[in-house]
Amino acid sequence: MKKVILVRYGEILLKGLNRPVFESKLISNIKKAIHKLGKVSITRSQARIYIEPEVENYDFDEALKLLSKVFGIVSVSPVWKIDSDFEIIKENSVKMVKDLVKREGYKTFKVETKRGNKRFPMDSPEISRELGGYVLRNVPELSVDVKKPDFILYVEVREFTYIYSEIIPAVCGMPLGSNGKAMLLLSGGIDSPVAGWMIAKRGVEIDAVHFYSYPYTSERAKEKVIELAKILASYCQKINLHIVPFTDIQLEINDKCPHEELTIIMRRAMMRIAEIIANKTGALALVTGESVGQVASQTIQSLAVTNAVVSLPVFRPLIGMDKNEVIDIARKIGTFETSILPYEDCCTVFVAKHPSTKPKLERILQSESKLDIEELISKAVENTEVLTITGD
Repeated sequence: MKKVILVRYGEILLKGLNRPVFESKLISNIKKAIHKLGKVSITRSQARIYIEPEVENYDFDEALKLLSKVFGIVSVSPVWKIDSDFEIIKENSVKMVKDLVKREGYKTFKVETKRGNKRFPMDSPEISRELGGYVLRNVPELSVDVKKPDFILYVEVREFTYIYSEIIPAVCGMPLGSNGKAMLLLSGGIDSPVAGWMIAKRGVEIDAVHFYSYPYTSERAKEKVIELAKILASYCQKINLHIVPFTDIQLEINDKCPHEELTIIMRRAMMRIAEIIANKTGALALVTGESVGQVASQTIQSLAVTNAVVSLPVFRPLIGMDKNEVIDIARKIGTFETSILPYEDCCTVFVAKHPSTKPKLERILQSESKLDIEELISKAVENTEVLTITGD
């Protein structure tokens, strides 16, 4: 009996002739996620991936934790791998169940069987029935409850047989890197980290750009964004974080443009800079945390004017969500507590008292003509700091 990890995936199964490409990408991401824990053997069979450690004292708990954050994985289980012989299945099932009962104090159970090996002489219901009876005779403190058991003894009969009792949900989605690369505009708020996580879940590799307005925003605000990038990198393996000095641009806009247009003009400058960095790094789209109507810069009219300044597509995963829905995801992925730390980002420093909610592109262009915007943007890009953030 050998302990291994069973990995299940879902959406990849729908990919037809392209499925092996996505499976290979998922396996590659699995290797990257758990490489620090020691050498393993990874095999694929019948829409399952099996991870067998080749080192002693392998940290299964840490491996399961890391794998639950790998996009493309539906769930993982620590399982016992045994020969597909019914006597061996019975003996090892009782051994596993006795350990569970002793450790957890369980009183009821049921057996669920999947027979992937059609040459096995018993069908699934027969295996469940015979094995359940054998467990009852050998573990008398247990009884059967098919509706609400304390635990389920899962049995998968394939080339080998795998027995287990635990299924750990993972993040699902598509394997990271299977759908290109995008540039996330990452602030210190709640929304943008969630937007980055959601687009990464669709297989999109992400880098991030953050606009930093020292001394109007503190060093702690910068550290907060770096911490948010680290949390995202725990799902995305690595993120290159581009920290753009934005103070001069904001001061120039504040001095020369109508105050009701400050937010939209600053937002357009951010998009232009993000697009330049995206083009340099091979990103094919921009990603923001905007949601229709949430603030003045996120009306349909404002979004249209913002979009007009760039040619890359702009993805907004949160576009139809309300704040509570976003907060729920932020809590789930672990960014919420960092996002609510009271350190202001550049978007909250220069805020108009009465921002325009229905800007006209012609008027915005006229206001921007008062700025030496090309020079300001060029200088900001030139002085951008790049940090490589990993999920380790």
